[in-house]
Amino acid sequence: MIEEFHRIKRLPPYVFAEVNRLKAAARARGADIIDLGMGNPDMPTPQHIVDKLVETIAKPRTHRYSASKGIPGLRRAQAAYYERRFGVVLNPETQVVATLGSKEGFANMAQAITAPGDVILVPNPTYPIHEFGFIISGAAMRHIPAGNDEAFLRAVERACKHSIPKPLALVLSYPSNPTAMTASLDFYTAAVDLAKRLDLIILSDIAYSEIYFDGNPPPSILQVPGAMDVAVEFTSLSKTYAMPGWRMGFAVGNERLIGALARVKSYLDYGAFTPIQVAAAAALNGPQDCVEEIRQTYKRRRDALVESFGRAGWDIPPPPATMFAWAPIPEPYRHLGSVEFAKLLIEQADVAVSPGLGFGEYGEGFVRVALVENEHRIRQAARNLKKFFSQGVETLHNVIPHPAVKASR
Repeated sequence: MIEEFHRIKRLPPYVFAEVNRLKAAARARGADIIDLGMGNPDMPTPQHIVDKLVETIAKPRTHRYSASKGIPGLRRAQAAYYERRFGVVLNPETQVVATLGSKEGFANMAQAITAPGDVILVPNPTYPIHEFGFIISGAAMRHIPAGNDEAFLRAVERACKHSIPKPLALVLSYPSNPTAMTASLDFYTAAVDLAKRLDLIILSDIAYSEIYFDGNPPPSILQVPGAMDVAVEFTSLSKTYAMPGWRMGFAVGNERLIGALARVKSYLDYGAFTPIQVAAAAALNGPQDCVEEIRQTYKRRRDALVESFGRAGWDIPPPPATMFAWAPIPEPYRHLGSVEFAKLLIEQADVAVSPGLGFGEYGEGFVRVALVENEHRIRQAARNLKKFFSQGVETLHNVIPHPAVKASR
């Protein structure tokens, strides 16, 4: 058994591994690393959600096996959220499945609908599971440079005309991780029209739909008339309610696709622990002022990041949504590539970020900066960066750029 397993061979080297290793080594030496890398919310889960978990977990009957597609009350709560937030009416019995976070939902949807050799259209850069869930399932990927306009849709149409076999599905994700790009309802309308003409499934990820800063709540693709014929949408409570470790998300939309996902999940899991599902329903049904508080916290951090990093010499476009900034590498360091630049920031500035290459080859030239430290720590990071930048590029003569780790496509 020397040869690597087939599915493992299809997965590229983990771009973040060396950065994570350096981060751990620096901390072991006592360095105070300001970690703006992983999108791991640091805020506490709102107390009323925690209280509901504690109340429910005290009932022994909730310790038994749960339901793989989610308890009825939770599915009803998600349907009520969609009607309240988007004006979209869902049947909680046939159009809603609870997932173990949106990541698991995407991966199992890929298992449910993909045959070996199917072609999937995916934006690049994008969140890794949008691609690798399908790669693990045996699909071939075709990348479309990430966008939110007519040019993106024209690229989708060209890809369909020049792909054999014809693509099965198109992945969309707005607000986007990592780019923070948003999309309009007009864009979604054009995307649905195109999907119907090209016989494409649309898989839409709106995990960051409640983390926005410009006063315009991001729409759902299911608001488009007829979208239910071709689309499934994935959401998550991780960022909305600061519940990342609870692993609670949803897939909603087209009955046939939701049914396929539910069937696959029925063989793989019994769903999240029932008290977590009950608490998740309390989050969706309960007071929503906590969501606004979380949103405003991220906005303050975004503003502190843009302002303080700008004064340090690193101009970062303010993201309109998400908990990330998509930051172009400062020109003097661009030749290093995103992996080497991220490593350099750990070694020389005690700041950790995520290299853009980890989100696809078109992410090269950028790093992703997560808003997961408070404003004081963000400003400390900016001071560290200013000191580092002041040393000048000539001090980097001992840094030998390594070839960028390319993901196999």
